[in-house]
Amino acid sequence: MIRVAVIGAAGRMGSAVVEAVTGAEDLELVARIDAGDAITAETLNGAEVAVDFTTPSVTEANVHACLDAGVDVVVGTTGWTDESLDRVRTHAEETGACVLVAPNFALSAVLVMRFAQMAAPYFESAEIIEMHHPDKVDAPSGTAIATALGIAGARRAEGCAPMPDATTSDPLGARGAEVDGVHVHAVRLRGLTAHQEVLLGNPGEQLVLRTDSFDRVSFMPGVLHGVRHIAGHPGLTVGLDVLMGLA
Repeated sequence: MIRVAVIGAAGRMGSAVVEAVTGAEDLELVARIDAGDAITAETLNGAEVAVDFTTPSVTEANVHACLDAGVDVVVGTTGWTDESLDRVRTHAEETGACVLVAPNFALSAVLVMRFAQMAAPYFESAEIIEMHHPDKVDAPSGTAIATALGIAGARRAEGCAPMPDATTSDPLGARGAEVDGVHVHAVRLRGLTAHQEVLLGNPGEQLVLRTDSFDRVSFMPGVLHGVRHIAGHPGLTVGLDVLMGLA
């Protein structure tokens, strides 16, 4: 049995994680931690792995507290910067613990990110549309950023030319954000959960890769996979694809 603590247990994602862990025969829920609760060895209650689904403003501090307590961490909260990841990487290496930070735990989303990276060098253009519920606090989504970085990196590795775009005037920002040269468009709409399209184009053809999560239960197989396999990956791991053998 793997002993698991859930941080943000009363939240929408945290509640789903609690239910998933409770229903897994090989996992034991030993702690539920929420806003205002201290994160210490005592409150973690012997957990081997902590799962964090909180908010970007507190998640880094939560991870450091878990590492100080000698607990591995699986993180689904987005909004990370290179600097915050570097601090966690250093701390994890110092403690010998394991941290997984994944921009998305939906298996379809992980596969779309990987497929987009594979396809990007073969197409002249690529853009991303990410669509979420209006209660999401960060934009663009962590998934969209990771997808864009993967596309850009794959194109650089193959020596691709810059993507064509004749836009010279965009006073209203209609072309969206630009992540490493890849345009990303964020939609916040009531009724949505988590959705992303990657559009890749060549003269006369288009490839559309789309992932849709209609319910938070879609993230749970990936979360449980992370909990079960993070112990074999010391230090910081970014992306569930590494634990799935796709990277």
